Amino acid sequence: MENPTPENVRDYIAAALPCAHLQVEGDGRHFYATIVSTAFEGLRAVQRHQKVYAGLGERMREEIHALSMKTLTPSEWENQQTQ
Repeated sequence: MENPTPENVRDYIAAALPCAHLQVEGDGRHFYATIVSTAFEGLRAVQRHQKVYAGLGERMREEIHALSMKTLTPSEWENQQTQ
């Protein structure tokens, strides 16, 4: 099986969550994602990560070896952009 590209991982996340902003970087084994979604409203960081992992499902075990992520709500993202 080929290693997924950052674009593949981005598509997987976008299919699982409504994203206001989604950026994925990586080398085919290790990925870093910035995910901005209304689905994260009211959730702690660990719950947000669990939501992303649930959306990726089996891909986390089979294709994606490591995924680091920054998970933000749209208002948190906007606050970061204005600082």
